[in-house]
Amino acid sequence: MLGFLSKSVENPPLPRRASAPPKKRAYAIGDVHGRLDLLEDLLQQIERDIGERPTKSNHIIFLGDLIDRGPSSRGVIEKLMDYKPAHAKCHFIMGNHEEALVRGLRGEPDQLDGWLKHGGDATAESYGIDQAYLRRQGNEALEHALISAIPDRHVEFMAGFLDRIQFGDYLMVHAGIRPGIPIEDQHPSDLRWIRREFLDSQKDHGFVIVHGHTVEPEISNQLNRIGIDTGAYDTGVLTAVRLEGEDVCFLQARQYCEAD
Repeated sequence: MLGFLSKSVENPPLPRRASAPPKKRAYAIGDVHGRLDLLEDLLQQIERDIGERPTKSNHIIFLGDLIDRGPSSRGVIEKLMDYKPAHAKCHFIMGNHEEALVRGLRGEPDQLDGWLKHGGDATAESYGIDQAYLRRQGNEALEHALISAIPDRHVEFMAGFLDRIQFGDYLMVHAGIRPGIPIEDQHPSDLRWIRREFLDSQKDHGFVIVHGHTVEPEISNQLNRIGIDTGAYDTGVLTAVRLEGEDVCFLQARQYCEAD
């Protein structure tokens, strides 16, 4: 489903509208969380949109949390590792869920317990690790099981995700930024974990921050931020925002359930 947002200009006028770079378009995709079905639907919509509205340069930006909670984390990683659309370039930002798993598998096994309790169990199961086995094991055994089950190539892929991406007047991050701190001085933990201090801020950050991480009932399109985590793993709605010139519009993949 493709929807457009329009704003009326009142007196006094709003600040200058944010703009994407000339002749470039970005599609930023919110938290997938293992919903391969919704991801494939949304990517088809994006590819169709690119075909119908060709432009010089297209970028698909994944805002992190590809894994955990939903049923098909392995499938999502395998899909995106090899995903090379004909007329777009893909970029990946690290979410807190990828961070916890990568750190847990690269020398910090204490990260794995928290990861497992916050949706990592679904990821482990997608890689063929039995849930009953997971409940019986300590961190050391869990680390060994995950290292054995998750291909090195998958871990290297996630470990290579970026902290942030600038796109014209927009800054893409996973969770948000700490208000009042220059962008170049932002700590990675804030970019991946921050919530209320960022969400409640009305500050002009110098960029419009495009983010996921915090599930909100509706798309949040504000002067200083655009939040597009619509809780795909739970709600069955996966959202992308398309940024081109001064235009902002949204695409969504939705799970529909037929009544008995």
